[in-house]
Amino acid sequence: MSTFEALGIQKEFVKSIKELGIKVPTEIQERTIPVLLEKKTDFIGLAQTGTGKTAAFGLPILQDIDPKKEAIQALILSPTRELVQQIKKQLFKFTKYSNHKIFVEAVYGGEKIDRQINNLQRTTHIVVATPGRLIDLIERGSIDLKSIKTLVLDEADEMLSMGFKQDLNRILKYTSGERKTWLFSATMPEEIQRIIKTYMDPNASRVEINKNALVNANISHRFVRTTIKEKTDSIIRFLEGRNTERGIIFCRTKAGTQNLTKQLSEEGFSVGALEGDMQQRERDKVMRAFKNESLQYLISTDVSARGIDVSNLAFVIHHQLPEKLEYYTHRSGRTARAGKTGVSIAFILPNEIQRVHEIQKELNITFTETSMQ
Repeated sequence: MSTFEALGIQKEFVKSIKELGIKVPTEIQERTIPVLLEKKTDFIGLAQTGTGKTAAFGLPILQDIDPKKEAIQALILSPTRELVQQIKKQLFKFTKYSNHKIFVEAVYGGEKIDRQINNLQRTTHIVVATPGRLIDLIERGSIDLKSIKTLVLDEADEMLSMGFKQDLNRILKYTSGERKTWLFSATMPEEIQRIIKTYMDPNASRVEINKNALVNANISHRFVRTTIKEKTDSIIRFLEGRNTERGIIFCRTKAGTQNLTKQLSEEGFSVGALEGDMQQRERDKVMRAFKNESLQYLISTDVSARGIDVSNLAFVIHHQLPEKLEYYTHRSGRTARAGKTGVSIAFILPNEIQRVHEIQKELNITFTETSMQ
């Protein structure tokens, strides 16, 4: 069994991660950290969320920072403000016992830009950002990225599916030069392959975490046949059998999310909704309630659920199967994190059975039919 010391992580970081309960490296950490520490190379990591990616790229970045140099030396891009805040928080905790102060700033939409501009005027070594807000700062001339040695694209496929393609291309062009690019993604759609081809070294190191199991092996996939009329009742029966367990219900549309939230709260369930038209403040409020467990279930559209990382979710419900295959991967990957097991259950109409077969074949998983009687 390997240790973080054996992978090349310095004692001061090992001490702080031990305190956070991170004692044994996960597969991605074990296979990524030595490469990122030893080779000054571009890097591609194929891994699901919940596998420990932040420490896999975060520790090598922290170790590479020169604290005496006041410039921004690393830039980490991530799809949502929740993820950006989470990465910043984790990096900060990793530096608890560092001999020198390493300063990390987070920049994202939904917060006053002037405040972020002020913060960036202090010494900053690492910036964690959403692509849209970073472009704003670049256009205002408020951020200096000349000295960055490392650019990380975290959850690259999610950034693209959220419409950040142009922003990413602009940032990659803008920061080109001597930097290394480290890209992490759960899936490899064509757009990602194009980014790799255009902006990255053809000899970039690659690490794939259990290639055939793009969908986490600890998830059991099920489906229930139902009708439009009976679907809500079927979901209610499923929830009634789960006692205190928590989960996320995915709907394809905003209207579907609102309707289902209304129906379930009228039935006395503890639910909150996340959908596209919500104000950031409302969204934060729902997320806080879900994280601190005062809400038991979250009902969400695909895009609104981006970047949600809540532990101990027992199940994910698909009110409808998603249009895109990678959405199924992202949705079901919200459960069974950090080695736990979970259930991903789809409520399907008779004409959707073909789609179940397609998903099985493409993602190399097996669905079991379940009844709610």
